[in-house]
Amino acid sequence: MKALIQRVMNASVTVNGEIISSIEQGVCVLIGICNNDTVKDMEYIVKKILSIKIFDDGTNKRWKKNVVESQFEVLCVSQFTLYNTWKGTKPDFHHAMPGEKSKEFYEKFLQMLRDQYKPDKIKDGEFGAYMQVCIQNDGPVTFAIESPIKEQDKSHKGDAKKSSLVNSNENVLDDCKS
Repeated sequence: MKALIQRVMNASVTVNGEIISSIEQGVCVLIGICNNDTVKDMEYIVKKILSIKIFDDGTNKRWKKNVVESQFEVLCVSQFTLYNTWKGTKPDFHHAMPGEKSKEFYEKFLQMLRDQYKPDKIKDGEFGAYMQVCIQNDGPVTFAIESPIKEQDKSHKGDAKKSSLVNSNENVLDDCKS
């Protein structure tokens, strides 16, 4: 999973000319879901969104509070384009999780955020819709976070270990392609 976290003064999502969601001060988070993401990836990203210290403490000391401590809002927007590769000048999205599976995963992600914070502070766009996202970035402050790559089997030694890691990495890439 990838998250592009932007500290904002306010943000909103519009679909078909109508504002469907908006927040005041907080974070706007663009979420990318890879084909091989798991609940562990989701847990990692949720923890990061809620715990990173990107806000002042009220006495102008920077980087002291997170969104929860500040009681700010979170606006999430699903964005499959975060998992792009390039074929020349054309984007390719074969690493992104496919539609229905991704929608279910994203909804679980939102529920996890709501369960670990205050449900009324978590807002989102409209999954799969053509949206306009209006962001008044605060700073500007923007961070890109990606869930860690799964640890490889460490039982092999020497060249066998290197070969295993290469094969494992190829399998991970193959998983993202399917």
